[in-house]
Amino acid sequence: MFERSKKGEHALLIQPMRAGSGGSSPDDGAQEEFADLARSAGATIAAVVTARVDKPSPSTYIGSGKLDEVKAAADATGADLILVNHSLSPGQERNLEKFLERRVLDRTGLILDIFAQRARSFEGKLQVELAQLQHMATRLVRGWTHLERQRGGSIGLRGPGETQLETDRRLLQKRVDQLEKRLEKVEVQQNQMRRARVRSEMPRVALVGYTNAGKSTLFNALTGSDAYAADKLFATLDPTVRRLNLPGGSIMLSDTVGFVRDLPHELVAAFRSTLSEAREADLLLHIIDAADPLRDDRIAQVDSVLQEIGAGDIPQVLVYNKIDRIDGAQPRHDQPNEGRERVWLSARDDLGLDLLQDALTRRLSLVRVQGALHLPAAHAERLRSRLHALGAVRGETHDEDGWHLQVDLSLADAQRLAVQAGGAPLEALLPETPQEEWMA
Repeated sequence: MFERSKKGEHALLIQPMRAGSGGSSPDDGAQEEFADLARSAGATIAAVVTARVDKPSPSTYIGSGKLDEVKAAADATGADLILVNHSLSPGQERNLEKFLERRVLDRTGLILDIFAQRARSFEGKLQVELAQLQHMATRLVRGWTHLERQRGGSIGLRGPGETQLETDRRLLQKRVDQLEKRLEKVEVQQNQMRRARVRSEMPRVALVGYTNAGKSTLFNALTGSDAYAADKLFATLDPTVRRLNLPGGSIMLSDTVGFVRDLPHELVAAFRSTLSEAREADLLLHIIDAADPLRDDRIAQVDSVLQEIGAGDIPQVLVYNKIDRIDGAQPRHDQPNEGRERVWLSARDDLGLDLLQDALTRRLSLVRVQGALHLPAAHAERLRSRLHALGAVRGETHDEDGWHLQVDLSLADAQRLAVQAGGAPLEALLPETPQEEWMA
């Protein structure tokens, strides 16, 4: 049994080629994306070996001839970690490690490692640990190959192989159960917060898109927030929600985890609370790297994940970000003749943000009402405090008849407060719509 390197940062990448591709390298950017994933995890790329896999080997995934080539390349470059851009069975991973005498990590394991580095919130850390343990459960035997069976014969040579494995599995399952219970409690709290936002009737907009398309940069540019943003895959994992004040009213804007091709299903399940921000939104801003030559493929891949999590039917605005990387590109807003509405901008350079804000205002019907409002004593205390909480009061005076306010608020907020107050006194500010319609 080989001694695993404790560093594991000098990586050799194995990139399977699609059957029938006919070339010497994979198409559609898969190799480049996998290299970006490796670098995002902190690895340096020692070498890349492509392997045509028409029929995967049950024991090692790749054939014996390619195994010898990988072993020689790893020895020549000093690579101490082998990364395979495909999901491996526990047996395949174990056999590859035995033959190559190096740690082997498949695509799922690599993404889990990145998630473990990026998670910042309490909930995010719990979700990552749960996904890691569930992934580890099928590979637990790998670390105990020298104890995996009871020895017979001489005294002192019996066990503790099976006993040790069973103990480890039992401890691992106990931790999984604890994490699931804690996540259930966190999810209840998150659902309560979401219900509070629903009750406020404030429109909800979620940023979605392929990882590294610039979602967090756009989020910060719009909200003035300081959410972490970097030019790397999965820079942001934890959902961030901020109130965004637009010319016509306010919305709740949320930044979500980015997607990649072949996102492992266990990760989709683990990050269900993060992805629910997208599933429960009124509108999705689908952020796209405008300079990415594979942007159409990325759009299709994100749409596929959205369909998988139940958000495929939510209206979208396509936001083509990073136009600063395209020579001569200018901000513009393409009205939807056929297909989806498009806005072209650069979040980094603050170009075209006004076009996006105008599109949001129009799509979400953020109409404002303004005027003078008289609050008799019977309505003053609660209604006045709610108006102040919304930031709607522009001026006020008080006399023996009550409060006289100058207000400016969204039509949706005015209608909601009017319903709560039974119509008067806010009905004087509302458009001439039959009262029973907006009180329905």
